[in-house]
Amino acid sequence: MPNLEEAIRERAYHLWVADGQPDGKAEVHWMHAQYEILATLVASPAVADFAVTKPAKKRGPRKSKTCAD
Repeated sequence: MPNLEEAIRERAYHLWVADGQPDGKAEVHWMHAQYEILATLVASPAVADFAVTKPAKKRGPRKSKTCAD
């Protein structure tokens, strides 16, 4: 997606229109649009391949540090 902010802005506008163009809900529409766009990106195969990382090394239990006074 060339411009993430522009895509979110456009989707927020469409959500606002679909909601009857109410005043004072810009942030709500923006957050819903942002969620939809980012969820779509995360679900796409290209992003899924990029997001795959090595599993973290398993560590044994940590030993507590005590003072030997």
